[in-house]
Formats: sequence, C-alpha cells, structure tokens
Amino acid sequence: MRLRKLSEGFGAEADGIPPDFREVWDAFFASQVLVFRSQAFTPAGFLNFSKQFGRPEPHVIEQFHHPEYPDILILSNVRQDGEPVGLADAGTYFHTDYSYLEVPARATLLCSIQVPKKGGDTLFANQYAAYDGLSLSLKKQIENRVALHHYGNRDDLDKGSRTVASVLTEDQEKKMAWVRHPIARRHPVTGRAALYAVSGSSFRIEGMPDDEALDLLEELKAHATQQKYQCRLKYGVGDVVIWDNASLLHSATLTDPDDPRTLWRITVKEERRPS
Repeated sequence: MRLRKLSEGFGAEADGIPPDFREVWDAFFASQVLVFRSQAFTPAGFLNFSKQFGRPEPHVIEQFHHPEYPDILILSNVRQDGEPVGLADAGTYFHTDYSYLEVPARATLLCSIQVPKKGGDTLFANQYAAYDGLSLSLKKQIENRVALHHYGNRDDLDKGSRTVASVLTEDQEKKMAWVRHPIARRHPVTGRAALYAVSGSSFRIEGMPDDEALDLLEELKAHATQQKYQCRLKYGVGDVVIWDNASLLHSATLTDPDDPRTLWRITVKEERRPS
C-alpha cells in the first residue's frame, strides 16, 4: 500500500485497500486521517470493513440509521416526500465524536455516496501537534485536569441554528449523562499525549469555577484549532475516510441545503477506557 500525504502535518491517501489489514491499521494510526478513493462498498461491505477497527456503536439519533444496518448513520440533506432521509448539517463545529460517552470513539468512517457541487469538505485539527505546541506553563496548568463532557456544542445551544449539535428528541436526551475525560489524554494505542475534545462537548473542568473553566477551555480551543494544525479533505463519490478521534478535532462544513449530499457514517468505540 502506497501513501500520499494530504498535508504537510498529517493525513494520507492510500492507493488501495491491501489484503493485510495490519497495513491499514498501522497507516491509520500513523496518519490520523486515512483516505481510500473511489471505492464501491455496499452497506454490508462498508460495515464489515469498519468492524476491523473495533466495535461499531449506533448513534443516539436512531431515526436516521440505515434501514438494514443500524450501525450506519445516514448523513444527508436530501428530502423525499418532504421528509429528510438523513441527518443534515451534522457536526459543523470542531468536536470529537462520542466524547460525550464514557468509553469514547476510536475511529469514525465515512463513505461518500453523493457529493455536492460545492463545499462539503471536512476540516481536521491535529491534537498531538496542538498539545506539543502549548507553552510549558499551560501544559502544567492542565496536567491531571479533567473536563466534564455532555452531548452538545458548548458554543451554540440554539436548537434552531445550523451549527448547533444535532437536535435530540426528549427520549434521546434522557440517555445522555455527564462524563469525565482528561484534558490532556494519552492515546490508547500510540501512547502520545494529545488535547482531547477541548471544543464541542467539554463544558466544565473539575475543581474549577465555571467561569474560569470556560475561559481555559476557550483558550485551549482557540489554540487547538489554529490553521497551522488543520488539514482539509475534499470528497469524491465512493471515497472512504477513516479518522482517529483520540488525536483529532474535526468539523463538517456547511453546504447549500438544495445541493444534494449523502454519506454513510460508522463510528467504532475504543475497547476500554484508557487510564
């Protein structure tokens, strides 16, 4: 398997999927974002491929699960008979998938089915590099600090906004609870330190007044999402992308609601909660 860089800092595009999955596994954790162009996956094939990375976890928004494979979430702005066929405007702010769960996500896989004429890119921000780039005083300040996470976008709680976290039903909201994750977290596979979900689901910090905690989280987010840490991915039909949630923030980009876009998404969880 030959790789081509997506950016100077991280990310890689592979020339094909090799028969030995260990090659994919190693390239994935080394690259953080791994792309396979122009694949022809069926829903079953996409699901079987994703299971090699870990156990899929169905998204809490079950109304947009694939009708045959609930581990697949349909992301789409398409409507049929006036009703949405998928989740539109999902995650259009920097966040980490499933950081609101006690055992968070290892990898997210997207399979591009329908590409809009304009936009629809995904932005990634390298949280290894963001942690490495912190001042010594700020590293000391967050050492052993734990953030409190909940489903949502800390910067936008307006349910009518296009950048709010995807709105849950009342029953779905009842399934959500507060969880704890270190702000600087050791990657469960590579062992490297990375900032973890400092944008998106992190709302508080244990042992700090809320106003001070919010100021610190906002400072970390501004640092972690700088352009120098980012990579932008553009999609073609059939493209499959896998990204490492433990070492990245990511953000979808808004598209014209009348410009059709559809993807399949599968998110697999870590096998255990890291120390």
